[in-house]
Amino acid sequence: MGTDGSGGPDRRLDGGRQRLKRKDAGVEVFAIRHGETAWSLNGRHTGTTDIPLTDNGRRRAERLRPVLAGETFALVLVSPMRRARETCELAGFGDRAAVDPDLMEWNYGEYEGLTTEQIHEAAPGWQIFRDGCPGGESPEQVAARVDRVIARARTAEGDVVLLFAHGHVLRALAARWLGLPVGAGQHFYLSTGTLSVFGYYRDVPVLKIWNGPLAD
Repeated sequence: MGTDGSGGPDRRLDGGRQRLKRKDAGVEVFAIRHGETAWSLNGRHTGTTDIPLTDNGRRRAERLRPVLAGETFALVLVSPMRRARETCELAGFGDRAAVDPDLMEWNYGEYEGLTTEQIHEAAPGWQIFRDGCPGGESPEQVAARVDRVIARARTAEGDVVLLFAHGHVLRALAARWLGLPVGAGQHFYLSTGTLSVFGYYRDVPVLKIWNGPLAD
């Protein structure tokens, strides 16, 4: 959960609603990781494989609708992948979202569809934010993509931007929003169907909410 810089929460998720209190200037970015898929359930790396949400993933995506309904978004961007577009549509923004290829998940190359345990059998100690993926993307390539998304958000004609994307690319985006090397994304765990909010506190980029679950 986020804080207002004094130790107390400035936003609260409960009962499918979000009470908002904006105290600082500058753009805010609401970032949604897509809902659950069959591959996210068993830990398989899902980059270019275009699979749908599970029934549970769809239900949780629908619960985003009342959470986001009270905001006026200057820009809504979505990954071209089906799981992100479904989440966007179920949350009520399918008719407003622009597809942005820079929000695609990390290209896992030869590791597509594998679990971390399977990858470690061939490459012990492998860490995506350090090593990238053979036949796929390097951390530097992903950093360049998320930097473009950040630049687009920060120049939007309005105060609030909404993104629908994926786990690893949003973890990379969080690191770069804070001005950290993309490798710092390894420290930001992110579940499916969650809301994160990037913003500013006294002109310093901050994470206001990270991995914010919706109450059951």
